[in-house]
Amino acid sequence: MRRRVRGFTLVEAVMVIAITGILSAIVAVFIQKPIQGYFDATRRAELTDIADTAVRRLTRDLRLALPNSIRVDATGRYLEFLITTGGGRYRSEVDATGAGNILDFTTAAGDASFDVIGTMPTVTAGQHIVVFNLGTNFTGGDAWQATGSNRATVASASGSTITLSAAKLFPFESPGKRFHVVDHAVTYQCDPATGVLRRYWNYGINATQVAPPSGGSSALLATRVAACTFSYEPNELLARYGTVAVRLALSADGETVNLHAQTHVSNVP
Repeated sequence: MRRRVRGFTLVEAVMVIAITGILSAIVAVFIQKPIQGYFDATRRAELTDIADTAVRRLTRDLRLALPNSIRVDATGRYLEFLITTGGGRYRSEVDATGAGNILDFTTAAGDASFDVIGTMPTVTAGQHIVVFNLGTNFTGGDAWQATGSNRATVASASGSTITLSAAKLFPFESPGKRFHVVDHAVTYQCDPATGVLRRYWNYGINATQVAPPSGGSSALLATRVAACTFSYEPNELLARYGTVAVRLALSADGETVNLHAQTHVSNVP
């Protein structure tokens, strides 16, 4: 017997397509918002992570800033400071036997070397020794000064003795007999016009803030920056701690994440 050939008509195919389309539209209405919410949450998380990473890097650098070296330009777009790698205490008096290389603050010609009391910090040639940094309002107590500052360049360090590249008369003696080892200057630039946050380092130490600095190295920390400002409160009344504040806004596809962070910095010289 011949088998009857079975199939479907064009009308049936059109009906199936129409019903499938209706069902798909219904399903899309219900899942559209959750999917859009997922993408929005992912975008916000990405922007938050970028902003948080940049601020964490800034905070880490500020913890190493030389006391009273932080400065912000008039636009609030550039934050600059001198970064330290360590510090210690210099010998101010000879020992009971009359031995010891003190750091002399009395001789007009200055002193070219001194002993470190306690653990010798990591010091390399080309770094700087700063004693009793008081800030930009104190002549002779400002490490940014080109001449007559409290900053001297290191020639070498061996044993417990640090040797300077030239004899230096430091203007002020530290009450705690402390010194800091300065490596280089660091600048953070926020530029909403180009949408970037950038870090500069290892350039020359300039008496006047240069924005942006020339020379050295730079690295991009964040993109999609919609707004950014730096501010610094030295807290001159207490004169021990200052506050650096940063406001950072990142935008993408209509989403904006705002981050406001404050970092306390030590101003004890």
